[in-house]
Amino acid sequence: MARSKSSESAAPTAKEPGRIKQMVQVFNMTRRYDSMAIWWMAAAFLVPVLIGVALAFALSGGAILSFILYIVVGVLAGVLLFLIVLGRRAERAAYAQIEGEPGAVGAVFKSGLRRQWRASEMPVAVNGRTQAAVYRAVGRPGVVLVTEGSRGQTQKIVDEERRKVARITPGVPITVLSVGPDADAIPLYKLAGRMNKVKKAIGKDEILAVSNRLGSLGQNGLPIPKGVDPMRVRSGRPR
Repeated sequence: MARSKSSESAAPTAKEPGRIKQMVQVFNMTRRYDSMAIWWMAAAFLVPVLIGVALAFALSGGAILSFILYIVVGVLAGVLLFLIVLGRRAERAAYAQIEGEPGAVGAVFKSGLRRQWRASEMPVAVNGRTQAAVYRAVGRPGVVLVTEGSRGQTQKIVDEERRKVARITPGVPITVLSVGPDADAIPLYKLAGRMNKVKKAIGKDEILAVSNRLGSLGQNGLPIPKGVDPMRVRSGRPR
């Protein structure tokens, strides 16, 4: 027993990549799937640096310390903007890889929504033949139903879900958004932002009450893959 325990403790544990390595991986994945990302990131870094240099020449008055500080501030601002742009373009590229796959909306619900939303990465209704699905979220706008699939595949199940929600939570607004191949559908990477733009209709204290009421409906769909974390999708060859 002692020998087995010592061998287990001596076994090497898989280490997660460091912060710098993770950033490099995210950068490479983003650059591979988004050809414009590198230009946006370069602009985000260079513009503040150039502004800092210009201010250093214009306002330092010959003081070396002030001259250096302006440039340092410009570089720091450039790094910050670079990371912000990298994060947003990486999220967009990652969602693009899973768009159209079953469970893609669940991935947005899992990692892309603000804390004010109460939502599950599992759908509340699924068309067993086409795998089209309906997801439900509760937030300040009330109840938001998000369809995954073409409108023809989801119309029946979303209408049924809307009737159930209206019966359980009378007076609470119900908004239906569509993610799918239709021309007017919302791109996956824009879904979270679009949900946050829906007009607020209920208070923060009502969100939990509405969510608990809807919990009694349960989930009546067939199981489909859970929403994967798009930021952990392995990058492959671009299509």
